[in-house]
Amino acid sequence: MKQYGVLLICGGGFSSGFMAKSLRESAAKKGLTMDVQARSESMVEDYIEDVDAIMVGPHLSYLMEDISATCEEYGVTPILMKPDYYKSLDGNACLEHLLERLKEDGKYE
Repeated sequence: MKQYGVLLICGGGFSSGFMAKSLRESAAKKGLTMDVQARSESMVEDYIEDVDAIMVGPHLSYLMEDISATCEEYGVTPILMKPDYYKSLDGNACLEHLLERLKEDGKYE
C-alpha cells in the first residue's frame, strides 16, 4: 500500500499541528498510511520533495498562487483547506477533501 506524504501549512505550524493529528487519526481508521507534517509557510520548499500534497490553512489563502506554482514544479497537489473542517479540526472532512483532490490528480484511486 502506498504511503502518502502530506504537508499542512499555517502561519507558525501550530494550528495545523492539531489538524495534522486529526488527519492522521482519520487516515489510520480508514487503513491509509500517511506521513502528515505540520509546518509554517516558510518551510514549504524544505519539505516539498517528500510530499504528495500540500494543504494550506484557509487564513493563508493569499499564498495559494505562489504555493500552487511551486507545487506544479514538483508535481505536488496544492489544496486550500476549507474553513469549516479547519476550525473544527474535523479530520474526516479534511481526509475526504484530500483524497478527492489526490484522485483528481491521479494519485489516489
